[in-house]
Amino acid sequence: MRLIKGMRLVAATHNPGKAREIEALLDGHYEVVTAGSLNLPEPDETEATFTGNALLKARHAADLSGEVALADDSGMSVAALDGAPGIFSARWAGPDKDFGFAMRKVEERLEEIGSDDRRAWFTSALAVAWPNGPAVVVEGRVDGLLTFPPRGDRGFGYDPIFIPDGQTQTFGELDPALKDSISHRALAFAKLKAALID
Repeated sequence: MRLIKGMRLVAATHNPGKAREIEALLDGHYEVVTAGSLNLPEPDETEATFTGNALLKARHAADLSGEVALADDSGMSVAALDGAPGIFSARWAGPDKDFGFAMRKVEERLEEIGSDDRRAWFTSALAVAWPNGPAVVVEGRVDGLLTFPPRGDRGFGYDPIFIPDGQTQTFGELDPALKDSISHRALAFAKLKAALID
């Protein structure tokens, strides 16, 4: 099982920006199209883990498109909140994907329980599935600390409240090239390339 350079991959997402990001993380060696552009429906994410949901999305896209598909499932987990929001990271932002609201919710939950434990981590699970065939799943994780109020307008999601270990700036402030080299997604892609490409 190898990913052949130049082949087309279906990214199991309806977000064109994520397809561009995946293409860049794969060094531009693949043509990446989104499940959305192929009019594939999004499956219900019914699994309890990032790896489970990534695998479910990749299998769904591969089987419906008849092509090799890649999916990621990622989110932020907060130690004091027993790992929440975790796999529900996007849902905490509501139907409008308002991550300002989601970040306030994290801060409010920490205040409610009176915890000053600010440890958190981002997880990225990546799955590649062949149509009606095998699949490979890898996971990357980056640990850090939360900070409030949010800082920086780079990145997306919870990036402005997360300071990765070894850094003084949030993911929302860091130079994108530096963030891309140390992020959970970069770590997961490095494992994926080692498993399927290099």
